[in-house]
Amino acid sequence: MQTHPTAGGAVVAETAPAQRPSRRWTRDALHGYVFMAPAILGLLLFTLGPVLASLWLSFTEYNILTPPQWIGLENYARMFRERLFWQALKVSTIYSVVSVPLGLVLSLGLAVLLNHGMRGILFFRSVYYMPTVISGVGVAMLWRWLFNAEFGVINVLLSKVGIQGPAWLLDENWALPALIITSVWGLGGTTLIFLAGLQGIPQELYEAAEIDGAGRWSQFRNITLPLISNVTFFNLVLGIIGALQVFTDAFVITRGGPNHATLFLSVYLYQHAFQYLNMGYAAAIAWFIFIVVMLLTLLVFKSSPLWVYYENERQGR
Repeated sequence: MQTHPTAGGAVVAETAPAQRPSRRWTRDALHGYVFMAPAILGLLLFTLGPVLASLWLSFTEYNILTPPQWIGLENYARMFRERLFWQALKVSTIYSVVSVPLGLVLSLGLAVLLNHGMRGILFFRSVYYMPTVISGVGVAMLWRWLFNAEFGVINVLLSKVGIQGPAWLLDENWALPALIITSVWGLGGTTLIFLAGLQGIPQELYEAAEIDGAGRWSQFRNITLPLISNVTFFNLVLGIIGALQVFTDAFVITRGGPNHATLFLSVYLYQHAFQYLNMGYAAAIAWFIFIVVMLLTLLVFKSSPLWVYYENERQGR
């Protein structure tokens, strides 16, 4: 702001015009947008674009060879009329209800064991995490051999203790339990997340509880579980999402059999998309899976205030 006297002696203030952004700021912003452009374009072209295209295709009859024909909600209506759809939904539900809690319990147990200062702890942590970085198809082929009814290692070991092993992958009653067992193989990532949460608990809390006479189980129930509830919440959400989209094991090991006993929703989707070329119907199945996953995730988020402990929130109350 500048001042100068007028003819009558009064002082008049002049306000300088607002400064425009410097050329340097504009250049830096332009460089930022240029560097962000590949990520933004990739998101629009390879993620958002296909998602919106699949939504549109779910309302059409499309077999790749001919142009899509708009049929409205017919694919969704057909879905609920198909017997195999309900079978796939049943299989995915049973698998999720059993494998997700089982995985949480076992991975938490392993994390508690690994949290103790024992010799060679880094080696054991690496061993438990290693299955998560091995090829999914390779692991599935390995489990297919292990569950072989005639010469599989599992039945051979069972025979050593006088137990006649089942046919596993050839038996409708044992095929799905076999796949649930295979899900235990990849607990390394969940275990390490639990381990990180356990190591964030102040040791003083356990010492104070021990002075007050609390036993190991009481400490675990009243200190450990509440303070890692946010980690449990995270692993639960990821577990639900992963279980409802499991594909590799079911496709490689059993192909959805025997007699559709392991026909997961993802395998059912794959069959209609790439075997029968019912792309419109497959897109409708994909959106059904998305809606179910979204609703279950929202339900878990809604329930989190009842059982998830956040230290910062409690201190602010």
